[in-house]
Amino acid sequence: MSGASSWLQKMRKGELVELCDSVGYKDYEGQKKTDIEAGLDEYLTKNAAQHSSDPRLAQFYKTRGRGDSSPVKRESASALSDAETKVKQVKRRVTKAAEEFLPTDDSEIEPATTRARTALTRTPRASALAFASSVPLPPSPAVVADAIDRRTQALRTRVSKAYKQSGLTETAEATRETLSTVVAVQVLIFTFELYNLRKELLADRYAFTIPSIALLGTGPYDVEIPDLFLLLTSSFWGPATLWAFTSFIVPLVSAYFFNLTAKPSRTRSHSTHFTYAFDPLTFSIVKALLTFVVYGQDVTFGGLVDLEYVARINSALYGGWQGVLVGTGIGSLVTLYEAVLKK
Repeated sequence: MSGASSWLQKMRKGELVELCDSVGYKDYEGQKKTDIEAGLDEYLTKNAAQHSSDPRLAQFYKTRGRGDSSPVKRESASALSDAETKVKQVKRRVTKAAEEFLPTDDSEIEPATTRARTALTRTPRASALAFASSVPLPPSPAVVADAIDRRTQALRTRVSKAYKQSGLTETAEATRETLSTVVAVQVLIFTFELYNLRKELLADRYAFTIPSIALLGTGPYDVEIPDLFLLLTSSFWGPATLWAFTSFIVPLVSAYFFNLTAKPSRTRSHSTHFTYAFDPLTFSIVKALLTFVVYGQDVTFGGLVDLEYVARINSALYGGWQGVLVGTGIGSLVTLYEAVLKK
């Protein structure tokens, strides 16, 4: 071997060690830089068939090719020489046979020998090396992992920024703060009862039909809306008034005057401070008593309550008067739970 390649001599010792690890050369430990250069040069020269297609070593084999020819080139030249020898032998045999039987011009044989030489010089090894050198190799796994991490981080940043700009966090916090109160629970219970009662007091009536849409694959759909003309009849106002008094008006008035949330103030005026303007526990208790008496026991209070209205309300409410009692129980439990937490 005529010394290390100039390409290896230009590299630092750390770069040489990294290159040795990447190509599988392990005999560099404890050696000086010049010894590593010489050993690596010899290793790469002997294993040119394995590493010559590596783009990182292209400069090495190019530099070695300027002095001593690389093993790949020597192998290709040897194959070419053998092919040319065989072609000459064939040519001599063909010429001799032609002279004996069919005297022919050499000009007719020459193109055939030229094609044979060209075909024989294209050895499979040389073709494979040429193809491998033309194919771009992917980057190392570390580079691919870094690229994936950068893109993932960029995507996470964009999603987080879009989420913050959408205001969903603030909306969720505001909604949770609004619903986490005793009043919110009572309003939800009241709204649920009103929703079920509306179907009985303001029945739906046919309004129009949405025709079928072939593009969406839908059939005709009948649209129904509440019959607002019932607002002009006693069929609506009778049951609506009874339900309003038993489920809202009387319990609310009782909750105002029987307010157990009063707290004495330590100010000079000795005024009383109420946590709620209307006591939610009193509201639920009075509503439960009126529901049980009117809708469960059919008490008319001297004929003030029409039992026909009672029957309609019982049929409209979810679970009847027992369902209303469940709602008042929930309201009472929430009120007590809040009081315990505040203590």
